[in-house]
Amino acid sequence: MADDSKSDSRVVIGSYVAVGDSFTEGVGDPGPDGSFVGWADRFAVLLADRRPEGDFRYANLAVRGKLLDQIVADQVPRAVDLAPDLVSFCAGGNDIIRPGTDPDEVAERFERALAQLTAVSGTVMVTTGFDTRGVPVLKHLRGKIATYNGHVRAIADRYGCPVLDLWSLRSVQDRRAWDADRLHLSPEGHTRVALRAGQVLGLDVPADPEQAWPALPPRGAFDVRRDNVAWAREFLVPWIGRRLRGESSGDHVTAKGALSPDDIRMRIASVA
Repeated sequence: MADDSKSDSRVVIGSYVAVGDSFTEGVGDPGPDGSFVGWADRFAVLLADRRPEGDFRYANLAVRGKLLDQIVADQVPRAVDLAPDLVSFCAGGNDIIRPGTDPDEVAERFERALAQLTAVSGTVMVTTGFDTRGVPVLKHLRGKIATYNGHVRAIADRYGCPVLDLWSLRSVQDRRAWDADRLHLSPEGHTRVALRAGQVLGLDVPADPEQAWPALPPRGAFDVRRDNVAWAREFLVPWIGRRLRGESSGDHVTAKGALSPDDIRMRIASVA
């Protein structure tokens, strides 16, 4: 079985490229300029902190809404050209939530892309999908997502890739880990994933991603219904409309590209 973590003494990462969709772009974790920060940028800072000043390269190629084949066509070749020490590869989730898709077939395409990345990168970290039992739109897809996760872990075993297992990250089952749209992580949710990614690679991280959340006052049934109605009106209806029109939230969005750790730190500090 592939080990999901690596000893700290073995991890020497001077360059990192993040490949993926809205999760890796950082949607839900807004920066000061209309762009997003997100777990991958936060994770890049953890990696850069272990290197001499200026001795770390990072690029975030992820774009929200992208399907696996789009990620393979647009981002994977750029990652291959950069040939970094580390690639994080999160793809296929938008395919899986579409009606009629086959997780077995999506996994076959995922493996072909992973083979390209592992040929040039020292380490490729893959991610599983979240447990969607508490997500109104996606909870009925829980079994399909679990099937895809099983494929991702098996593929990781074959290629010796560490796995960022989001399904088992219990702290993100709390509603405060999620943005108001209930489909993307909040800044705190992204932070916890970044910390977990550091643990997967054997880094000493500054906090426990599974740290308990402060207690919340109980909510009554009326409050829950009111929140659900507001959420459906503001987020669910527009999301369904985009699907019916064949539109993507990533249309006309450009990847963040190369970022310096200092720039990421300033963006985080400005909205903290």
